[in-house]
Amino acid sequence: MLRILHQIFRTGIVTEPLSIEVEAGIEIVGQRLEESIRKRFHRSLHIRAVDSGSCNGCELEIHALNNPIYNCERFGIHFTPSPRFADMLLVTGPVSRNMEIALKRTYNATPPPKLVVAVGDCGYNGGIFGESYASLGGIGKVLPVNAYIPGCPPKPVELLQGILRVIET
Repeated sequence: MLRILHQIFRTGIVTEPLSIEVEAGIEIVGQRLEESIRKRFHRSLHIRAVDSGSCNGCELEIHALNNPIYNCERFGIHFTPSPRFADMLLVTGPVSRNMEIALKRTYNATPPPKLVVAVGDCGYNGGIFGESYASLGGIGKVLPVNAYIPGCPPKPVELLQGILRVIET
């Protein structure tokens, strides 16, 4: 235990701050997001992230939204573990055959109005996995999708912009 603490203190902070341009872009998108969320939901936006068979690249970027650098909660975005409390499903990866039923159940458990966002190239058309014996392809083949966020994986700023596009429509 002491050895681990010593290593942490010796290494120090390794997180690099964002450039001024990126930080300014996040602030602009964040302010628009906060206004749109208040208009549409009259409270905060609750998102349920669902991995339907991805390589976890998109999940890493989604988790980055919650880190201290991006801090999406300051804009009124909260991630929820239950689809019963979610306003939006953020679905990543191609739909594997094993996840098809679980994804449909998650969608059915989400109260209306439901927003579904497919994240990444895999969510759009299956990406590098495509359609095969183990993969059904994109999310749109299983669920009605409101918006797609392209990229492999999309950056956190692109995720925020995609969520904003869905809310504003």
